[in-house]
Formats: sequence, structure tokens, C-alpha cells
Amino acid sequence: MTQPDFRTPELDDLARRIIPEQHFEFPTETARDRFFADTRMLDVKQRVHNAYRTNPRSMVDHMIGNLQLTGKEDLLDLGCGNGFILEHLRPHLADGTITGLDNAPAVLDAARRRLQGTATPCTWIESSADELTMLGDDTFDRVMANYMIHYVPDLDRCFAGVRRVMRPGGTFQLTTDRPDSMLEMYDVHFQALRALAAPDDLFKATPKGRLSLETGAAQLEQHFEHVEKVTWQDQLRFTDPEPFMEFYEVGHNHCCASSVPDSRLDDTFYAQLRDLVKAEVVRRINADGHFSVTKFTGSFLCR
Repeated sequence: MTQPDFRTPELDDLARRIIPEQHFEFPTETARDRFFADTRMLDVKQRVHNAYRTNPRSMVDHMIGNLQLTGKEDLLDLGCGNGFILEHLRPHLADGTITGLDNAPAVLDAARRRLQGTATPCTWIESSADELTMLGDDTFDRVMANYMIHYVPDLDRCFAGVRRVMRPGGTFQLTTDRPDSMLEMYDVHFQALRALAAPDDLFKATPKGRLSLETGAAQLEQHFEHVEKVTWQDQLRFTDPEPFMEFYEVGHNHCCASSVPDSRLDDTFYAQLRDLVKAEVVRRINADGHFSVTKFTGSFLCR
């Protein structure tokens, strides 16, 4: 299947003008205790992505294809979250095993419940992805880390651990975004921040800038002999502003502006921010027939 190409000169120009060089950074404790104290953030992202995507082949199907599973592999999922990806992947491992690892107890419990009773043996481990000492050498045929690597405290230790537990001939799939992914959402967000004279330090890019699809190869090549980048695109299209607003507010914490408590920003500020963003989204829906959010993403396949 030919992959859709949503990239345009206009989006490239917009990215050059609005994506900041600095990106948000959050310690793993913040992710564990705030973002993933429950599954709400993940649930919203997954539901909205699936309901409003325009690429007929989902990102999950793309990731599964990259893994080239025969059905007998032992797979380790670092930062398995609520098990959404593993639920779709499990039928491809009918005679294999799954080990899901996450440092957030609430989402790990959700993954356990999601796959409860499946014939594929599943093991669940509460740990950080840079702490794999409980796992033996040459234990897994496939390892994956999907949209979570930016929360890992020690990336070099994580990658060295993956290299150790992965069997010869295995594959490590690390999935992340380009810095300009979901550019239209950041455009309306930054526009609203400017209208509110928001503090300068809120104008930052996604935390995935720590290891993005543009910068990650150099870090991974220090640990793996072969690193291949496989890109992926999708575009969410909304004709109703409400699902997008949930995606923006709950799924992405107002583009990270509400990720941690800030004494400068009260409920009135966020209410005004949402009103401004929604008004611009409605304007674009009325002008163009829909509001688009373009996803530039992909995976590093490391061997």
C-alpha cells in the first residue's frame, strides 16, 4: 500500500516559523505520578487517533509490520502503558510470549486486565526502562519502545540494557515523532498563548524533542550496529471541535502547558486558552470543511 503524503510546502514553512528549538522536559516521576496515574490521557489519544485518522492503515499496523513476527517470538514492550498496542499485536504472537514493563502501576494494571485470559503468556513488570537487571541476557527476539523514550532517565543505560537482553538477530523498534508532528495543534495553541500574553517559557515544543525522529539515530548508533528509520504519516481531520478539544486538553495537557502545577496560571487562564483555541478551530472548520492535525512520525529499527 502506498503511504499517503500529507507534507506540503506550506506546512514546512509553518514549522520553520513556529516550532521552538527548546522542548519541554519532564522527569519520569512526573510522568508516573501525574500523566499516568490513570489511563485517561492514553485512552483519549488512542480513541481520537483511531476515530479521526485518514491513513487507512493504522500506526499500530505499521509498527506490527515493522516487527516481522512469525508468531513464535518472545517480545518485550518497554513502557507498555495500558496495553493498547499489545492487544492488537497479541494475535501475531499466538505461540510466543509478551513481557510488558512500565513504571506506572495504574497503566500497568490496565494492561494486565486488557490481556487477561489470552493464550499468549504475559508477564508484567513494574520498572523503569533503564532498569532491566531483572531480565536475563539474550531473552527477547523483539523489543519495542513506543512514544515513551523521552521519559526514561538514562537513555544510554536503557539502550545498553536492550542490547543485552535482545537475542542475536533480534530487532529493537523505537517509535517517536518528528518535532513538527501535530503542527496545526501547536499553531493554534501558540496563537492563543500570544493573545493571552502568556509567559515565554510556555512556548516550547513536544518533550519528544529529547529523542525525535530527526535526532535519534545518532544516539542509537552508539549501541546498535544497524539503525534504520522508517517514517509514517497520518492526518486527523475534525469537523466537530469537541473531539479535538478533548485531544488537546486531556490527551496533550494543553500542549504541555498544564502538565505540572504553575502558580502563574489559574483556571481562568486555561478557560480563556481553551476558548481561544476552540474559536480558531471552529473558524478553520467553517473555512476549510475540517480542522487537520498532521502526524509526522515513524520508527527506528535497531539490530
